[in-house]
Amino acid sequence: MLSPFPQIVDMRCLAPVETIKPSSLAAQIFPRFQSIIQIGRFSLLILGLAYLCSACNASEAESSRKEAGKKRAVPVVVATATQKTIPIQLSATGTVEAYSTVSVKSQVGGQLTGVYFQQGQNVNKGDLLFKIDSRPLQAALMQANAAKAKDLAVVKQAQANVLKAIADVNQAKANVVKDKAQATNADVQAQRYASLLNKGAISKEQAQQYQTTAEAQQATVKADQGGVANAQAAVAAAQADVQNTKAAVASDEAVIDNAKVQLSYSSIYSPIAGRTGSLKLTQGNLVQANATDPLIIISQIRPIYVNFSIPQRLLPDLKKYSANGKLEVDALPPKDAGHPMQGELTFVDSGVNTQTGTIQLKGTFANADDRLLPGQFVNIVLKLSEEPNAITVPSQAVQSGQQGQFVYVVKPDKTAEMRPITVGDTVKNETVIKQGLKSGEQVVTDGQFNLVAGATVQVKPEVGNNRQEAR
Repeated sequence: MLSPFPQIVDMRCLAPVETIKPSSLAAQIFPRFQSIIQIGRFSLLILGLAYLCSACNASEAESSRKEAGKKRAVPVVVATATQKTIPIQLSATGTVEAYSTVSVKSQVGGQLTGVYFQQGQNVNKGDLLFKIDSRPLQAALMQANAAKAKDLAVVKQAQANVLKAIADVNQAKANVVKDKAQATNADVQAQRYASLLNKGAISKEQAQQYQTTAEAQQATVKADQGGVANAQAAVAAAQADVQNTKAAVASDEAVIDNAKVQLSYSSIYSPIAGRTGSLKLTQGNLVQANATDPLIIISQIRPIYVNFSIPQRLLPDLKKYSANGKLEVDALPPKDAGHPMQGELTFVDSGVNTQTGTIQLKGTFANADDRLLPGQFVNIVLKLSEEPNAITVPSQAVQSGQQGQFVYVVKPDKTAEMRPITVGDTVKNETVIKQGLKSGEQVVTDGQFNLVAGATVQVKPEVGNNRQEAR
């Protein structure tokens, strides 16, 4: 398109301004503007026609591509929709936790004379772990035994004193009996001689002599009775001495038992079966009784816990399915090529964590091969129930579009059909199809991006199958 302004400049260059008449100037400029406008309209018309041609060509190219795609066989990998029983399960990430943990400490002080395990070693319940110098404890036990022997001798002496006191009581009682007999005889003599005195057969002095003898015998009997009481008191005192010495012996036995217990603490045994941790003290070091730091920490890993959480919205399902019995829990460490370890759900926390909105669960695993270690992260699958007769396809067969999820179904005539579906749960690499598929239908698992509805397909084997056949 030409601009009119250079032309005006050129016209001014051809003639002086004062010589140009307005009428002649307009007559020269307006025809040029009219021609320029006509050229612009023509150019816009040409551009519009070109755009329409390009759009038509693109539409024809797209149609040609679709037609070519339908006619050209697209190589795809297919899989067959199968009907099977699918477990209803929940997936989570769990943390392995020791079944029980024991911090082993010494209850007596002394020099560590022996360590009978390697750190990190598995130990059984009752295995000897440490020995502490026991000589001071053995000396204390011997001293307690000597004190007991001494007190036992005192007990025997006290028992002998009791027997002697009992013998004295018997002697005193015998004396009472003898003196009573003599006192009775003296009374009889005194009465007989008093009668003779009344008759004048004897003198008064003789009668008084017999009376005095009778009174003396009565006094002797009273004295003998007092001796019996004293002897009996001596028996009671001797028996009290026996009880006191026996109490001393019992105290000695308690001291001996305590000394034996203290001596037993010099040998430290494993209270549980588990794996030892890092050794804190080595042989030759001094050990403090009940120190803050333990000598060793033992973790029981057979069985072992796995701690994991699920959202609280799943709690009704958990209660529903757990009412029928124990639920199975599978655990697999990341990058572990082995089979998942099987356990069972043994703990459901009493409340929901308000900060995370989850509830804590624990599964118990036998862990016979020690694949699980405390603190390890594992992938958890909690099996709630099973869904029988479910239609499943490989998960990679399910595609998403503007109208929702769909799969490409390979029909018997080797053409692809875009089939809308309704999906359910995904278990491992399989997806449950609620609606849209029947068992036995073939779905495309690889090559979907080259497909259109109605395209001809060429089924090729999977790469994994080829590798297996080559092997």
